[in-house]
Amino acid sequence: MRSTDNPAPSLPRSDAAPVLAPRSAAASAYPLLLFTMLLWGGNVVAAKWAVGEVSPQVLTCLRWAFACLALLLPAWRGFIGEWDRLRRHWPYVLAMGAGGYTAYASLFYAAGRYTSGINVALFQGAVPVLVILLNYLVRRVPVGAGQAVGVCVTLAGALVAATHGDWRVLTTLGFNLGDGLMLVACLVYAGYTVALPARPKVSALTFFMGIALAGFVTALPPLAAEWALGQAIWPSPRGWAIVVFVALGPSLGAQLAFLRAVELIGPNRAGLFINLVPVFGAALSVLVIGEAFRWYDALAFALVLGGIVIAERLGRRG
Repeated sequence: MRSTDNPAPSLPRSDAAPVLAPRSAAASAYPLLLFTMLLWGGNVVAAKWAVGEVSPQVLTCLRWAFACLALLLPAWRGFIGEWDRLRRHWPYVLAMGAGGYTAYASLFYAAGRYTSGINVALFQGAVPVLVILLNYLVRRVPVGAGQAVGVCVTLAGALVAATHGDWRVLTTLGFNLGDGLMLVACLVYAGYTVALPARPKVSALTFFMGIALAGFVTALPPLAAEWALGQAIWPSPRGWAIVVFVALGPSLGAQLAFLRAVELIGPNRAGLFINLVPVFGAALSVLVIGEAFRWYDALAFALVLGGIVIAERLGRRG
């Protein structure tokens, strides 16, 4: 993404209107969001391929180390120039890096050990509805009847994915550990998305450099714990290829594109596009990894995407 060097516009409400006219903002944001979701869909494949090649905390730490190094040349001068403004908001920057980058990535890659790539992708479809719910709980952004129905339908899809189509799981609470980790990861990233409009008035590159550094720093304690427990796996040759991909693609390119898209059309509308991650992630899991696409995956897929259509179309009419 080509990031702007101008400070972000003031965002007086959680889903604030962008500076551009609505149609111009959407025309600029949609390609960025499609690019972002495709890379995040590829991250699902990376999470599965990483098993045995590089451990979750090593991968999380290295991805942000590489992303920071890649940002040094284009972002350093602006980062130094805007440091005073960024420093005044250091608790926010640290929390965003710790939550949206370190915690989410750690849970995401750990989930890849225990559940299928298709399920990892499908659960990410819960993020948009969680964004809507959190926006209501935190900022009282109204939720229309159409959005409420869409939320319920999408969550039903996540439930189908979590139970693998076996409703007896609900009576025994026998959920797959990886599914549970992904649900928590989705909640964490929804919180990150809702908090994005409150970011300091600095350029996108400066802000991203700040939270990428925060992500790297806050990834060190979990890495130390993983190492102390004897579970750390240093990257194999294939693992290094995975590290480079997630650092430059899902971490650097996708995050910058998503930041700009949220700036253009707000978190509620941008967050809805995360439902495309199950589309790309599930398709790549079948085509690249060779996973089977079962009937309950199809049902969960239909419910997740159906929920977003309901929330977007009926929600706007309301």
